[in-house]
Amino acid sequence: MNPPSSTSDFDSGSSENGILLLDKPAGITSNGALGRAKRLLGLRKAGHTGALDPMATGLLPLCFGQATKVSAFLLDADKRYWAEIALGAETDSGDAEGSVTQTRPVEHYDPETIESTLARFRGPIDQVPPMYSALKHQGKRLHELARAGIEVERKPRSVVIHSLELLDRAPDRLCVRVHCSKGTYIRSLAVDIGRALGCGAHLTGLRREGSGPFALSDAVTLQALEAMDRSEARSLLLPADAALPGWSRIEVSPEAAADIRHGRPVDIDRGPDEYVRIYTAERFLGLGEIDSAGVLRVRRLFV
Repeated sequence: MNPPSSTSDFDSGSSENGILLLDKPAGITSNGALGRAKRLLGLRKAGHTGALDPMATGLLPLCFGQATKVSAFLLDADKRYWAEIALGAETDSGDAEGSVTQTRPVEHYDPETIESTLARFRGPIDQVPPMYSALKHQGKRLHELARAGIEVERKPRSVVIHSLELLDRAPDRLCVRVHCSKGTYIRSLAVDIGRALGCGAHLTGLRREGSGPFALSDAVTLQALEAMDRSEARSLLLPADAALPGWSRIEVSPEAAADIRHGRPVDIDRGPDEYVRIYTAERFLGLGEIDSAGVLRVRRLFV
């Protein structure tokens, strides 16, 4: 495993802060995977950065300690998936864990038909979230209502499919790779592709290959973590600023750093920038923004 490099030595003075790239196995919820990782690392304050269904596997970045302050930015990041779509049947959940609601014959679709269908879903699209999701309706999770046999109207949401590539196909199955914006439901995408083809479809496999700047190739499995001692497992934690490599970097003086640590604005000789990583003597301090007057203000402070 080769974790992404970072220019920061931020660790808040301990090995209790950072980001763990976990390869989540099938058959467990994201919260369940987080709980097991917390026990293995011996850490309490933690959160994940975008849930995967129990059926799904792949990259699940986990934030520990001070690094939980960047979790919201990872939640908003683009995601990349490998997905398998079964043609000819729809299920109530949109995936293989649900009950079949209808079946239709699967025609022989030529490559041009498949490509033209996939092309309809590239770029900005409106997507109706599935009933089996963690979204809330009048204080209740949609999946709780669905399991009680209740279906409610869901408003379409705008998402972006940056790329949708056909990897392989069989008479009743498609394998695709998807690069999408936050909030995209691959189950809904599978159902919509099936309806566009006229045969119906549901998701039978999903593996997250990337989240923001992180790749699955750098992730560790729970099985591998269980074989490590605690110090070895904690050594896999990446610094918090590794989550935001696209943000501008700014180095401030020790005097300015003291003001920043107390939440005071600092005059900076540079143009406005909404997304800035702040360092002093190569040490990561936090996240900020520079206004049009050249004033740096802290958005997230790492102590």
